[in-house]
Amino acid sequence: MSAFAALAARPDQSRGRLFAEPDQGPRGPRDLFQRDRDRIVHSVSFRRLRHKTQVFVAPDGDHYRVRLTHSIEVAQIGRTIARALGLNEDLTETLCLAHDLGHPPFGHAGEDALNAALKEWGGFDHNGHTLRLVTCLEAPYPEFDGLNLSWEALEGLAKHNGPIAEPQWALAEVDRAVGLELASWPSLEAQVAALADDIAYDNHDIDDGLRAGLLSLEALLEQPFVRRHWEAIERRHPDLAIDRKLKALVRDQIGTMVGDLMSETRRRIVAAGVETIADVRAAGQPLVALSDELAADERSLKRFLYANLYNAPPLQPVRREAQRVVGNLARAYLADPRLLPDSWARGEEDATARARTVADYVAGMTDPFAIRRHQELCGKVHLPDRF
Repeated sequence: MSAFAALAARPDQSRGRLFAEPDQGPRGPRDLFQRDRDRIVHSVSFRRLRHKTQVFVAPDGDHYRVRLTHSIEVAQIGRTIARALGLNEDLTETLCLAHDLGHPPFGHAGEDALNAALKEWGGFDHNGHTLRLVTCLEAPYPEFDGLNLSWEALEGLAKHNGPIAEPQWALAEVDRAVGLELASWPSLEAQVAALADDIAYDNHDIDDGLRAGLLSLEALLEQPFVRRHWEAIERRHPDLAIDRKLKALVRDQIGTMVGDLMSETRRRIVAAGVETIADVRAAGQPLVALSDELAADERSLKRFLYANLYNAPPLQPVRREAQRVVGNLARAYLADPRLLPDSWARGEEDATARARTVADYVAGMTDPFAIRRHQELCGKVHLPDRF
């Protein structure tokens, strides 16, 4: 048994679900957190992630990552870390798979546009919308709205990045209903999910950026972290083709980050003297973390990616057009809610409720669906041939 087993979430000690579910019908040999994971995998929102942007607009190429493949990769990394540390793998995987459910079409560009269009009614935040999806908008069960996830899953989705002092309206609504203790740190499983997300996109976005020609190996090697790994690969495999060296680079960097995270996490847990999950929540600091040295390398790598990939000049026309598409759609539905499909015509009298229904509908769109609806309602979409 792991030395940290007492700090792992246990399904038999869960705070349970908001709506009681008697064990009736064919359920299979699954515990509470396994059912949480399976509810995410079988949700409509999860399937839609296959057509939502990660970095590059999905229709541009079959080999670029999208939100779905990114979420699966995060889950693989998170599950590996949880197993090595003796934490609950199923809860960790649930949080990794669900962490991006709330993203609107076109990723952060779409989120910025939707937030601006909804400013008068509280704005839009993809993390809050994830909670809204799993507690309200997904409705596969006859007895209640939402997926009725465990308290631990909802807590982890709400604050995997740490305590929240001023929750946006969507998260605040869920907190009022469930009581997520937003001022405390989340479980170790949630903290693992957050770092697994960082590790995945730091490295896989390098892979996609090189594939797209937006990143150059020469520029990457100015990052000491990258250079150390590249030089080690060249020593081991001097005659290997460069494309295979690049794959090894991404793989090795992930391995280094995961190994460092586990060592630093073990050190922090021992130093903090935590003995229970309650101690973890009251620790006043994250216990799952990279070492100071590697954390500095990771921040430098992030700055490089923002400057050279996420904000690269070739992607700016795409970002602007994506924001125009999402903004135009939101404004069109706000101006005339009758344009919404009949199944979304909720007849709200309150302007705020109507606006948030529009946000729910637009946020649920995939990239291709948003393009089609814009062409039907607002006019032609001018996305470049690439990205």
